[in-house]
Amino acid sequence: MRYKIPVSVLVVVHTRDLQVLLIERARFPGYWQSVTGALDAVGEPPLEAAARELREETGINAGPDALTDWESSNTFEIFEVWRHRYAPGVRYNVEHVFSLVLDQAVPVRLAPEEHTAFLWLPWEEAAARCFSWTNRDAILALPARLSLGTSGGNPARMRS
Repeated sequence: MRYKIPVSVLVVVHTRDLQVLLIERARFPGYWQSVTGALDAVGEPPLEAAARELREETGINAGPDALTDWESSNTFEIFEVWRHRYAPGVRYNVEHVFSLVLDQAVPVRLAPEEHTAFLWLPWEEAAARCFSWTNRDAILALPARLSLGTSGGNPARMRS
């Protein structure tokens, strides 16, 4: 069995008017989140992993230059239900935070083995719906980041 690397990315996708994209986990109905995923290999840069996960989970093809690296990470205990995916004894994950700002909400193409539904919600409602405290806190930080001009990359650099 190939174990997951306990380093992941969180990508908060939102519009300039703070509509936030959430996706529902396929195996856990009611578990809503932003784009997340583990690094595929030791040494994979988190920024590249963020762009890859965004493309795989939503079909949004934004290169790394369109994403904003928050230069922030969270360390959290891996939920018991998911620990079997990691090497024995691994209990903690380090999550790197990124965002992507879009001019407007767009339809997404979900990876059906991972997610079953998506919603665009106002930021406060999206934060309240997230099961992960790190995801909730990142969404709650969006208004301050927008006012500082650090919420996302250049939409003109997005590829279709």
